[in-house]
This record gives sequence, C-alpha cells and structure tokens, in this order.
Amino acid sequence: MKLYSGPVSLFSRKVEIGLHEKGLAFEQILVPFTQTAGYSPRNPDVLAINPKAQVPVLVDGDLSLYDSTVILEYLDEAYPDPPLYPKTPVERARCRLFDVFGDEVMLAPLRFLMHRTEPKPDDPQRWSAKEDKAREAEAALAGHFAEIDRALEGRNYLCGTFSAADIAVFMAVFWTRRLGGPSLKGHEALASWYGRLRARPAFARVIEEIRAADAELSAPVEGAFAE
Repeated sequence: MKLYSGPVSLFSRKVEIGLHEKGLAFEQILVPFTQTAGYSPRNPDVLAINPKAQVPVLVDGDLSLYDSTVILEYLDEAYPDPPLYPKTPVERARCRLFDVFGDEVMLAPLRFLMHRTEPKPDDPQRWSAKEDKAREAEAALAGHFAEIDRALEGRNYLCGTFSAADIAVFMAVFWTRRLGGPSLKGHEALASWYGRLRARPAFARVIEEIRAADAELSAPVEGAFAE
C-alpha cells in the first residue's frame, strides 16, 4: 500500500491518522512542497491518478483512489477492524455529516488563515489586508468551536465511539490552532475531546510529523497553539 502525501497537507494527514488507527502498513511518499511554490513540481503518479492533481492519493494493489473521505470509506470496508464508521445507517450518516463539517464547512473560513505560514510579503498593506480577512474568519471558526463543544456535551466522541468523524473534525481544529486561530478556552467538552485525541498514538505520531515539517518549511505563526 502506498500513500502519496504532503508534509503540510491537512487531508493527507487525515488519511495517515486513519491508516495508523487501523494498524495498516503503508509506504509514505511525500510530494515536493515549499511555502512559495506550493506542491511543485507535481508528482507524475499523482497527476496520472487524480484529475484534481492533489494529494492524498492511495494505491492499494491494483486500486488507486483520491479524496480523503473516499479513501477512509474504502479502508473501512476493505479492512473493517477496527472500524472507523458506526454500524447503523443513521449513525453512519451522522458521522459523514461531521466529516463534511470538518472538511468543507470549517475549511471555508480556515483558508483565510493559511497565509500565516508563508513568508511575509514586502508590501505590509498586503499582509494587513489578509489579516483583516483572517480576523473575520476567526470569528466564524470560534462559532464552529462552540458548535462542536455543544455536540460533545456528555460524549467522549462525536458519534459516541471513536470514528472518522473525530479524525476529520480534529484536523480542522488542529489546523485552526496551528495557524493561530481561536482558543479552546471556554469550551470544556471540546478541549477535553481535543486532548483525548492528541493522546492517541496515531494522532500523536502525525502531529509530531506536521510540527517537524513546519519547523523546516513554514514561517513561525504568532499565537500558534497559544492558550
């Protein structure tokens, strides 16, 4: 099994957590990346498999897949133990909605914080304009944190037991904190859940790899992971 991944690719790292949680051995192929040129030059295997020319791309025998959610769903069907999705159709649907919430709903404002790991432009007004949009996005992300906190009241995990929903939403929360976004303060259920997941070996391993990649590739972000 091979996974074409990016050193600071949220969705690649999401898949890596799923693979580690299932105890599946895989070859990690990191594609070239810099903060100035992005993912360039594009890996020819990724270009051949994914029409969107993006990672992650999973190759398992004769099967090649792209899209983090499609990959996790395949892994759960092909390698069902331990499961990443609940058993009943209703709970599985709820799990998928949380996946969409992390991957799409939270990602929309999160994109406005992503310039913070890039080198600052020579024109300070350009940076200031980006930061104005980032502050608006932070307000939206803080609202999403409150939503997750409410969903976790009385629960250890978003769907009762650990699932792909937790992986997807955790990655969006972690990326927000990585980029100096809103604090978890005042959200006790969310903070407890976040700490619970960070302590899982699969999450801890991937977090360590992301932070090592940031130390090599990314500009320091003011307020990242601050309380």
